[in-house]
Order: sequence, then C-alpha cells, then structure tokens
Amino acid sequence: MNLPNSKPHYQILDGLRGIAALIVVAFHVFEASATSHLDQIINHGYLAVDFFFLLSGFVIGYAYDDRWNKMSVGDFFKRRLVRLQPMVILGMIIGAICYYFQDSVIWPMIHDMPVWKVILVMLVGCTLIPLPVSMDIRGWTEMHPLNGPGWSLFFEYLANIFYALFVRKFSKGLLTVLVVLSGLALIHLALTSSNGDIIGGWALQPEQLHIGFARMCYPFFAGLLLFRVSKIVSVKNAFFWCSLLLIIILAMPRIGGKESLWVNGLYDSLIVIFAFPLIVFLGAGGKPENKFAYKVCKFFGDISYPIYITHYPLVYIYTGWIATNKVPLQDALPVGVVVFFSAIALAYGSLKLYDEPVRKWLRKKVFKSPSLTVAAVAAVSEN
Repeated sequence: MNLPNSKPHYQILDGLRGIAALIVVAFHVFEASATSHLDQIINHGYLAVDFFFLLSGFVIGYAYDDRWNKMSVGDFFKRRLVRLQPMVILGMIIGAICYYFQDSVIWPMIHDMPVWKVILVMLVGCTLIPLPVSMDIRGWTEMHPLNGPGWSLFFEYLANIFYALFVRKFSKGLLTVLVVLSGLALIHLALTSSNGDIIGGWALQPEQLHIGFARMCYPFFAGLLLFRVSKIVSVKNAFFWCSLLLIIILAMPRIGGKESLWVNGLYDSLIVIFAFPLIVFLGAGGKPENKFAYKVCKFFGDISYPIYITHYPLVYIYTGWIATNKVPLQDALPVGVVVFFSAIALAYGSLKLYDEPVRKWLRKKVFKSPSLTVAAVAAVSEN
C-alpha cells in the first residue's frame, strides 16, 4: 500500500536479516553436538545477534528520525510494542508448551518442576521482564528460561527506550562519541573474555548484563549513526554479495584456538565494528534484481523475527534428546535437519496465522491515525 507518508522498504536488508536468522537456527542445532566453543560448527553464528542490533539501529533511524514532529514518545513505544510484543508472547507460550518435552539429563530439574511455576515464568516472560536466577526453571540461569533468545529482545527494548528518551536528540557529533565509547567497551569485552568471544548476555547477573549491554550499545547506536551520516550509493547484486559475506563471517571457524583466545575475541569485535556496518551500507544501496530475488528477500524478511523468537523451544527438545541418548553428530544430523525446517514451518505459520492478524487488529485498536501508523510501521520490517 502506497500512502503519502510511507517509505519504501530496504528489501535487501529484510533478506539479510532472514539469512542471519536462519544461520542462528543452524548454529543452535549444531551447538547441541558441540563440546565447547572451540569445536562449534558455524562457529560465529552468535554474531548474528549483533548484526540484528545494528540493522535495528539503522532502520529505527530510517523509520522514525524524521517523524518526531508527528508523534510522541508514547506513540513510538506503542508502535514498537505492536511490532514486537505479539511474537514475544507467542514465543513464551510455545516455550511453555514444549517445556516438559525437554526433560533430559542436561536439565534434570524439569522432571519435578510444578506446573504453576512454569505458568508463572511464562506469564512473566510475556512481559519480557527478566527473571532472577532464583526463578530459573531450567538450570542455565537464563533470564527467560522458557525461550532463551528473549534476552536479546529485552536489550532491544532497552535500546529503543534509550533512543526515544535521549539518543534521538543527539547531534551527529555526540552520537559519534557514544558510538566510539561503546566500540571501545566492546573491544575490551572481546579481548578480556574468558572464552575468547562475546557470547552471552542472557542472565540477570552482573557479568552477563555487562556482556548484554556491550553487545547492544555499539551495534544499535552505530546503526543509527550509519543511517544519519551515510549517503546511500547504488550497489548491483547487493543481496548476493552481502549474503555471501555474511555467511562467510558467521560460518568462520574458530580463530586462534585454545592457546590464543584473545585472537577470536579480536575477530568478533572487528566484525561487529567494521564488517557489519559495511554489509548494511552495501545492502541499503541495493535492490532485488528480479521478481524471484524480491520474493526471496520478502520471504526471508517476513520470517526472520518469527523464526528467531520461536525456534529455540524446538532446539531445547533436540538438545535434550542428544544429551540423554548420547547421539553422535552424524546420527543426530538428520533429526537436526528436521528441526531446522520445522522451525521455518513454525515461523511461517506463526506469521500468517497469528502475528500479522494480531498486529493488524492492534493497529486498528491502538492508533487513531491509520495512515501514519502504517507508514511508520511498514517503512521497514524492524526487529
């Protein structure tokens, strides 16, 4: 629908977000068979989260920077809740439904967990309020133990709050200072990490909160700065080249090994600080070359958020099965492929049967100015 206030999609960025989301699913499937960070297949798939943050900062600036004379902070928060919260709720519900199927040697506490506590954790999870370790019902200290990836949505919400209340008013110079300081904090985290990477952020503990804020602040605000200072140039075959670069980066084997953990940490920080902004810049300058490419980008973009927020309950089941039965990778892989495509099917069904209808209904109920609402929400499919 072309409305007076609407903005065109960055279709390539939609597609790239979908590519990254699919890699996250594959990363988590292979993670079930890994013995450590060192032998994880698709080793740097965790960096997709940092790519999401950078994409989000870029598209938030694109969608909203020039609309503050037409909307209040409250309006912005309503739009973001309408965009993100329905799938947060569904993801927690799916996590609760799948919970007892995850009973295994790796999570022995599931077996005796009372139903009332699972329901309580689900209800709190639907608000994205992080749970303390004392309310953990799995044993991994996750702030959202029914659906682990909820931690990144928690930080996404914080980034949106910071943007709406303060950072949207920053000059380019002040935003640059914030980005530089955040980049230094990210480098420090990466080089001093005991595991040689920036994995983490999912627990309500000082160390994990430090990781979460470091992983959120640089890419989100760097994405916002990139939007404000860059002049988009036309790039041919942008989806192919950006997808290829993104896949190579995320699938890169572990760098440095056990004896030089800092080398992999340096790789992580340099990728987030330099490579991801480059990919977003190039992707923003491209357009699908034909109808097929357009449909691919649209499909990947449409399922990117649903697949990210619904796939992990399936991975929990898969991980528990492998741990209990000590299934080697070569035997587990066919089941892993089923999990991968089941996650895609679940995401697509969630999108069409739940997310899109619910968001459409909410927009009619919440907003008084439909044209502006659709323009702001449809400008890009932000996560």
